[in-house]
Amino acid sequence: MTTRLQDALKLDLEAKARELSEGLRDAVLQRLRRRGLVVAVSGGIDSACVAALGVRALGPERVFALLLPERDSRPESLSYGAALCKKLGIRHEVKDVAPILEAAGCYEARNQAVREVVPEFEPSMPWKIVLASDPLSSEVLHFFKLVVRLASGEERQYRLPPRAYLQIVAATNFKQRTRKMLEYYHADRLNYAVAGTPNRLEYDQGFFVKLGDGAADVKPIAGLYKTQVYALARHLGVTGEILQREPTTDTYSLEQSQEDFYYSLHYSKLDLVLWAKNHGVSAESAASDLGYAPEQVRRVYDDIDQKRRATSYLHAAPILLEPVDDLAGQAPLATQILPTSA
Repeated sequence: MTTRLQDALKLDLEAKARELSEGLRDAVLQRLRRRGLVVAVSGGIDSACVAALGVRALGPERVFALLLPERDSRPESLSYGAALCKKLGIRHEVKDVAPILEAAGCYEARNQAVREVVPEFEPSMPWKIVLASDPLSSEVLHFFKLVVRLASGEERQYRLPPRAYLQIVAATNFKQRTRKMLEYYHADRLNYAVAGTPNRLEYDQGFFVKLGDGAADVKPIAGLYKTQVYALARHLGVTGEILQREPTTDTYSLEQSQEDFYYSLHYSKLDLVLWAKNHGVSAESAASDLGYAPEQVRRVYDDIDQKRRATSYLHAAPILLEPVDDLAGQAPLATQILPTSA
């Protein structure tokens, strides 16, 4: 790999930690006029990095963590999150959100949709949905497959029709929205701000739920590529178990990576392709650096654009049918804090 792409995502980690922590302190205490920060700690790298930044910015006494497992969460997610809170010295509360999701119909709605495709499905059978298409191949049609482990132990895959897919996603989104409801409860109770945890890949490509994990008062790492989040988290002293953990959606009962569900490429490759596209690097040059064919990189460039178009509504403010003059022209506070450069 040439020096250009190999070094593209390297940071002066102490300078970046200082910049982001100072910006976060100003955002919380001055712009938002809140006393501290609520962070939902998932056991993954992004929320761990944000929690550590919060401690550096505000001190451990002004950071409050929520650990919010549910029926499909991996056990290690809770243990890793609790160990991180202990190391950072921050208060935390564990709240199992499964009863709320059960009452809202999350699990039953998803099971009903799965049974439309697999009539013999039982809730005890582990399952997930995966993206079947590959942006590096000539396949241009994106579709999802349902993967179910049957009682015999055999895993079978089924093409997921649109109606069942939409119902599964709509019901699953209860999880992120329920967690965010609890984050804002504690933020209101403590007069704290709510931290969002998307990295640049998630923020750019729309890998979040509107009014779920996409809702926040400040998003400290939205300008950092995933590779940079891992590096900064290591610099900030995040626990080894989280630093070594591969990204996961932690949403379905079968283990699922983020590239299974959404990106198709591992973040270590997609980071570089996204950086190259954002900096005007030709597909030919990027392909030479990455070991791909130029046509493969062009397909990933196109996939990036397609995801940006398809998810643009997630970033959009509510549509007003007529101007509200007293507020016209005021940008939301969270978008004023740390402008993201390419």
